[in-house]
Amino acid sequence: MAIVHIDLTDRENDCLMTIARETGKSQDELLRDAINIMISQFQQSDRRALLQSARGMWKDRTDLPPAEELRREWDRLLRYGYPTFI
Repeated sequence: MAIVHIDLTDRENDCLMTIARETGKSQDELLRDAINIMISQFQQSDRRALLQSARGMWKDRTDLPPAEELRREWDRLLRYGYPTFI
């Protein structure tokens, strides 16, 4: 675990102490929670951008059967107990 020094305003520090007291969490726990929320939000937006960049990448493929046909085949395989990763 890394030790990080941050500078808080008096107001930020007072609010953090109040929240810590009300929640029963330490200030360190609250800061880690806030950082994890920010990381999660960043990763979600990054994932969204990746998905949007992949949009339409299969639209011009002519070597694949129609999606409905693939779905019927997957449903048939699942119905007969094949692994769900197929």
